[in-house]
Amino acid sequence: MTGIKTTGEKKMMFFSGRAHPELAEEVAQQLGVGVVPTKAFDFANGEIYVRYQESARGADCFVIQSHTAPINQWIMEQLIMIDALKRASARSITVIVPFYGYARQDKKHRGREPISARLIADLMKTAGADRLLTVDLHTDQIQGFFDGPVDHLFALPLLADYVGQKVDRNKLTVVSPDAGRVRVADRWCDRLGAPLAIVHKRRDKDVANQVTVHEVVGEVEGRVCVLVDDMIDTGGTICAAADALFAHGAEDVIVTATHGVLSGPAADRLKNSKVSEFVLTNTLPTPSELALDKITVLSIAPTIASAVREVFEDGSVTSLFDEQ
Repeated sequence: MTGIKTTGEKKMMFFSGRAHPELAEEVAQQLGVGVVPTKAFDFANGEIYVRYQESARGADCFVIQSHTAPINQWIMEQLIMIDALKRASARSITVIVPFYGYARQDKKHRGREPISARLIADLMKTAGADRLLTVDLHTDQIQGFFDGPVDHLFALPLLADYVGQKVDRNKLTVVSPDAGRVRVADRWCDRLGAPLAIVHKRRDKDVANQVTVHEVVGEVEGRVCVLVDDMIDTGGTICAAADALFAHGAEDVIVTATHGVLSGPAADRLKNSKVSEFVLTNTLPTPSELALDKITVLSIAPTIASAVREVFEDGSVTSLFDEQ
């Protein structure tokens, strides 16, 4: 007889960076595992050090890190964590990125621009990632940037079911804030049995970065409008779209988004908006200054945990969203 047979069972290990430990703990609790103790700190010059307190040899390792502010620091930390696992002889490394940084830079609009979303995927692969698991990418084609399996999860069931339980569906209209979100809004319509409207932005060619006109296509007068988007960053686009809906006679406006980036003037814009409720998920931590009554945060942890379990058990992640 040549060779050696082993009878060992598969081993899952769950690791978290320092960006959003609350979400990591929720996911770990859903999985029934503990987060692997990790020593991580910054040197005086900003360099990051990571060392795991347990052996990862032969384990299927899952590394969660959401790319929140300061985004470049947390991306670098995740790359270092992946490299550490590769050098620790992990059997496989699955990178969990609830919010994928640089996703908006997914194509060249003009010459001499980078495609930074592709760069992030290349960095993950080079560091040693075998698989990528993420939630609601800015555009679907980013899946093709990573040279390996990508599990693209959706917050739509979580968000749509919450809204559907709160609102009279006979008065509901799903609204896309721009042409790029129409396909996603269409899925909302199918799930909630509601009509679709679109807010069309027109820009003044003489004024840079400023939307001057919002045209509403669809019936919104006297309706409860649900604006659906993948992220809210500074809040300018979504609040302007809501104002346009109110100007066209909407009875109420609810805003839903998977990722609450909420940077810069977002806090003031959301506070002063006539929108009755902003519904987000916890893919990113919500700043303390935005602990408002009108902001509802739903947990994406059960969705991520279910996907991790399917990956570990060689099941089907797609089956989690078949009803869509």
